Amino acid sequence: MQMINNMKIGIISDTHGIFDEALERFLEPCDQIWHAGDIGSLELADRIAAFRPLRAVYGNTDDGMVRRVYHEFTLFEVEGVKVLMTHIGGYPRHYSPKALQHIHSARPKLFVAGHSHILKVIYDPLYDMLHINPGAAGIYGIHKVRTAVRFDIEEGEIRNLEIGEWDK
Repeated sequence: MQMINNMKIGIISDTHGIFDEALERFLEPCDQIWHAGDIGSLELADRIAAFRPLRAVYGNTDDGMVRRVYHEFTLFEVEGVKVLMTHIGGYPRHYSPKALQHIHSARPKLFVAGHSHILKVIYDPLYDMLHINPGAAGIYGIHKVRTAVRFDIEEGEIRNLEIGEWDK
């Protein structure tokens, strides 16, 4: 009997100190939570990490305490999917110079960035990777709707992508 490797991932960004019941309900079935920056505080990161295992990067509004624990970029692999995550990274054909350097050297299958407060899921054929910006899960900023993303990684493939939306 062959074992199927499957992991459910939740991606959030720009919480700016907010991790409420709506987010918890959406992320409850996830095995891991990835946070693409502007967490809000180390206390909030610790609270999320107590809820589910957390991988995170710092954002431009995160303080020195958050920056001491989390990096600007993180590169990791989950169930055969190489992931590059940062806060200010851009999107296909509009990547930041720093993100582009990391993309060229790491060749990830998935690139996760936050910052814009705009949810985007775009396949980039130039780099053969999926770009996900989960939008903003917090209540502060220009966005009108709070968003988060979750999906399954099965046998090295990203599947069953779902979007959560809530009023600010």
